[in-house]
Amino acid sequence: MNINKYPTLPSLSFAIFRSQYLKKDSIHMLSGDIANDIRQGYTGGACDMYIPRPIDNRKIFGSDVNALYPTVMAKNKLPIGNPTYFSGDITKIDKDAFGFFYCNIIAPDNLLHPIIQTHVETSEGMRTIAPLGNWSDMIFSEEMYNAMKFGYKFEILWGYSFKSDYIFINFVNELYKIRLDYPKSDPMNYIAKIIMNSLYGRFGMDDNFIISEIMNKDDFDNFEKLDKDNSIIDVIELDENLLIQTKNPKVELNTLLDNASETHNVNISIAAAITAYARIHMSQFKNNDKYNLYYTDTDSAYIDKPLVNKYIGKELGFMKLECVCDDAIFLAPKVYSLLTNNVLVKKIKGLTTEAINNITFENLLELLNKDFTIEAKQEKWYKDLSEGNISIKNLIYTLKVTGNKRELIYENNKLINTKPIRINNKKEIIN
Repeated sequence: MNINKYPTLPSLSFAIFRSQYLKKDSIHMLSGDIANDIRQGYTGGACDMYIPRPIDNRKIFGSDVNALYPTVMAKNKLPIGNPTYFSGDITKIDKDAFGFFYCNIIAPDNLLHPIIQTHVETSEGMRTIAPLGNWSDMIFSEEMYNAMKFGYKFEILWGYSFKSDYIFINFVNELYKIRLDYPKSDPMNYIAKIIMNSLYGRFGMDDNFIISEIMNKDDFDNFEKLDKDNSIIDVIELDENLLIQTKNPKVELNTLLDNASETHNVNISIAAAITAYARIHMSQFKNNDKYNLYYTDTDSAYIDKPLVNKYIGKELGFMKLECVCDDAIFLAPKVYSLLTNNVLVKKIKGLTTEAINNITFENLLELLNKDFTIEAKQEKWYKDLSEGNISIKNLIYTLKVTGNKRELIYENNKLINTKPIRINNKKEIIN
């Protein structure tokens, strides 16, 4: 492929897949109401803090999955063809029905690590959480069947059924073989990795793109008269012409916007199924009474016992041990610190490396005290396309422990544990 034709890694990965691996008439574009319905059930990886500090000073074992998303892409059937709408419980007709189902969901009361995610409005904005309680949502069929093993109950109301097939197996296997053939220090290893990991998200793009078009002022007058739906976002003067930015222009405007009718080759069902399969894969490391679970990210788990050998290996989908920590502190999703053989690793989402370096392990320990905060200063760059400039601002970030994904449990004003948030059928938090 000529990489100069593709401005982003996802577009290059998508072009390689389409030209070399895609079976004819297997994946169809999805848009409109169907895509919007399925997008309700599109959530990312499960990233949660469960226990902030090692119990009884135990060592913490951190393990990552070898290529989680490529693994589930290669090993699972994915939606193909056109969807078929149904009403009622389709599993009464087909017990193995495959697709996306809108359901009433009841989570088991005793689950320590809930595995079904949903979007909930919290005091700090919309958050993706894994709650207890009951609510209604769109869910991928295979994630529903897996959740039933944990005690979840589902009442299927309506949805879309799909045919299924293994569509990424050759793409993933050939790229992963390249990774195995070259050491991590070789660029080919990284090239194969980044192409392999950049594909799935391309299918989940929202096709409500902003369209930019240069037109003269006379054409703009006509355009404005036709724009009954207020699709114009911005107008920037360019000497005698105007740069017009619009969103979702209607059919009658297409004559003035040459690229308004372009196709974007998206299919939200593919991306939503892949992320759901990834959560299914990680669910096997939750609610296990053999160890305590402290923290999970999309493809990693931190526990206080070594994983059994059946999970460890170099093959796709197996775990690799990343660290055995002498000490650790987990404060929030993407906020933690690990001490291994006197080497300290700190992860604080939103802060630059320089700002993180100014925060000590002891500073993070202080955040376990109720209502304690830390202020971190850093520079941030902002770009303004309409003005054609970049500004640099000094910002102050306030770090604190927040309970917007799980409820925090304090003892003597010190954070010691968490428990799941509970919601009602209106998705209101009722803890």
